[in-house]
Amino acid sequence: MATANPQDNTRRDTRTAGKAGLGLAAVGIVVFNVAPFLDWVHVDGGDFERIGYETDSLVPFIAYLGLGLLISMAYAAKRARRGQHRGLTLVSMAVALAATIQCIAFALHPMGGLERGDGLSPAIGVYVAIIGAAVWAIGSGLLAKEVEGDDEVDRDTRGVNR
Repeated sequence: MATANPQDNTRRDTRTAGKAGLGLAAVGIVVFNVAPFLDWVHVDGGDFERIGYETDSLVPFIAYLGLGLLISMAYAAKRARRGQHRGLTLVSMAVALAATIQCIAFALHPMGGLERGDGLSPAIGVYVAIIGAAVWAIGSGLLAKEVEGDDEVDRDTRGVNR
């Protein structure tokens, strides 16, 4: 909804970004943060599994990076003029896409077994992480589609922002 400014006779767009994308990203980030506590690999010929923390230090790092991005996006949602900062949201989406690809690669060929000589097969935690990262990426993408401070709706006939 646009409101008139009596001072200079221009209209100012007062729309703000919807928060559905942020909520969806939050769900994905929480799911991704649960995944490192689940079994990520079964050791072939053994009776034990390894959780995400034991398989690759990148797994918890990405999870904690997601939490940091979520806190930052929530802060931007509260403080930004239109309720989001697109650059931050796009960074979140990029990290989520990288996390999704990394987890898919892990599911196809678990990392870390070669140097230990283990025969590894993926376990449930990898698939939970893939789902969490994909939901996180979709949520960030939905938020990035929303209106942001650099979107100027009101333009004069020459296309110059007012």
